[in-house]
Amino acid sequence: MDGKGRWMDNVFIERLWRSLKYKCIYLRAFETGSDLRAGLREWIDYYNAHRPHSDLGGKTPAEAYEVTTGYQAAA
Repeated sequence: MDGKGRWMDNVFIERLWRSLKYKCIYLRAFETGSDLRAGLREWIDYYNAHRPHSDLGGKTPAEAYEVTTGYQAAA
């Protein structure tokens, strides 16, 4: 990450933004800013805690984190 504008420097965050736009924002008509914030919170929770990721062997990020650290989130 040399900070000189190379696409590889931001590839992971750009992929996250693309997923957020195409899977959440473009599919819903948010009426207010509060609706948007609630929808974003809901989608990010889904993305981090419930959606399986192929790079993690089909595990959710929460499951992968639990395995690597031994940390278990409160239910």
